[in-house]
Amino acid sequence: MKKFIFMLIPFLLFSFNQKVSAQNTDSKQLKAAVIIDDFGGGTGGVRDFLEGDIPITAAVMPFTENSKAHAEWAHKNGFEVMVHLPMEPKRGKRSWLGPKPITVDLTPKQVRQRVKEAIKTVPYAVGLNNHMGSLAVENERIVRAIVEVAKENKLYIIDSGTSPESKFPEIANELGVPLLKRDVFLDDISSSSHVYKQMIRLAKVTEIKGKGIAIGHVGVTGKVCSVGVFQSMAEFKKRHIKIVPVSELLSEQLIEKNFVPK
Repeated sequence: MKKFIFMLIPFLLFSFNQKVSAQNTDSKQLKAAVIIDDFGGGTGGVRDFLEGDIPITAAVMPFTENSKAHAEWAHKNGFEVMVHLPMEPKRGKRSWLGPKPITVDLTPKQVRQRVKEAIKTVPYAVGLNNHMGSLAVENERIVRAIVEVAKENKLYIIDSGTSPESKFPEIANELGVPLLKRDVFLDDISSSSHVYKQMIRLAKVTEIKGKGIAIGHVGVTGKVCSVGVFQSMAEFKKRHIKIVPVSELLSEQLIEKNFVPK
């Protein structure tokens, strides 16, 4: 019996070390999220992304003709859904914001109501990010109202990074709402080669930070965005970087704060 136990010990130690090694490898896995904005609006690139095999996170504009349809399409095919909340910029046409945007002339009560209504028009949403909003994100009372509703609905927040003076990080931290900031814009120049280069930039950011977030768009730049993103996947595979839904980057915060997506 003793002989058998002594023979068994090396096997058990080997199995334990293999398990620990696998866990360590998994915990060190480099992960990046690719958020694609403006679903619910333009059609360019929509099918490419929602029928593709890259696990993008679909940020859907509320209050549009296709808000519900695009959110349901994304969810049906296994993609994570967010509310792409339109917010007032410092420059640009108000028409670019679509119906019921968050503007600085609203009271906190009105902001809360609009955010609640926006969430209802985007089924399966587990987070939100801002559409434009360089002016509104700098307004403490506006942002606080948004974050409060996000907390009530157990939504995480991604700061799209349209202003370095955004109040989102500070208030989200204060209220205990999971938040991350965008690292890279993919299609600020409308060419697939530029999108590819920006995806490589995302890869480099991820290698440095351990995780990264890029934002691209469907609509006018949708086709070139989808081409550039799909072309970059071989490089991500070579660098051992996994594309994941945003919530996977926030998994620890979501568990700690009980903000687990449905």
